[in-house]
Amino acid sequence: MSLLDTPFTKQLGIAYPIICGPMYPSSNPELVAAVSEAGGIGIVQPLSLVYVHGYELRAGLKKIKALTSKPFGMNIIVEQSSRLYEKRMREAIQIALEEGCRFFITSLGNPQWVVETVKPFGGIIYHDVTSKRWAEKAIKHHVDGLICVNNRAGGHAGALSMEALYQELKEFKLPLVCAGGIGDENDFIHALKMGYAAVQMGTRFIASKESLESEDYKQAILKATERDIVLTERVTGIPLSVIRTPYVDKVGTHISPLARILFKYRLTKRWMRLWYGWRAVRQFKKSALHGGASSDYWQAGKSVHHIQEIEPAAAIIKRFAEFVRKNSE
Repeated sequence: MSLLDTPFTKQLGIAYPIICGPMYPSSNPELVAAVSEAGGIGIVQPLSLVYVHGYELRAGLKKIKALTSKPFGMNIIVEQSSRLYEKRMREAIQIALEEGCRFFITSLGNPQWVVETVKPFGGIIYHDVTSKRWAEKAIKHHVDGLICVNNRAGGHAGALSMEALYQELKEFKLPLVCAGGIGDENDFIHALKMGYAAVQMGTRFIASKESLESEDYKQAILKATERDIVLTERVTGIPLSVIRTPYVDKVGTHISPLARILFKYRLTKRWMRLWYGWRAVRQFKKSALHGGASSDYWQAGKSVHHIQEIEPAAAIIKRFAEFVRKNSE
């Protein structure tokens, strides 16, 4: 059996075990559709689709469906930040189901209500985890697989290496997806040979033709090495992997002592998350409208080290797949 034929590809009915990860603000419909059309699966980030790229949710999903007839997924952040937010996410899931989406990635909270909502429709749910502790909580609610976020990921990275995280989670006998550090074909085949059922890439697809991110952002990815990736708390209050720029150096990477105290307590933590979330929405929306600038936070993972050119999403996926075929016989 080919390394490309995995439990993940069989579950979803796709050709290649490659996910274009959900990204705020980078998940535009054209990119999501291009990855799905090429045989992987693109993931909709609903806040990005609506608040950054300006689509009404159903219209955005119909845009994707006009560009590809192949499966796509949706990311649902399940943290209980507010009743209004949960209401909107429930509405988003209902619209997604009506538009044919059957794959959901849940993040930052308890996936139970998502599982209960989508399973009757044949939905498949994978949950983001960074350790065994969070995996055990998700598995109790009957998720179908785990997105294993390691210490090389962009966005909110984990603490463990891809190897250590796999060893910690393989006992659960669920399909595991390597999220973080996949920048080229060698990274891809390394993850599959280790036992991962798929990989999730974000940074690699930001540096693609279909991504609507600014040329400055894409060029920053090409120029960066893994030493240029730093963690900042100043965007969401939680350490976020970004490319080091003069702006990042100027404002620093740590939140204030008062903010740190407020994040420690349950009630104030909830309000702090709301505040930082609202601020991030405004910041990245403004960035998207103005084509990016040197003062932006450019999210990226350590896979930048292996990304050398801006390519069409289909060319990236084709090259990865062909490399595996040639080197796994």
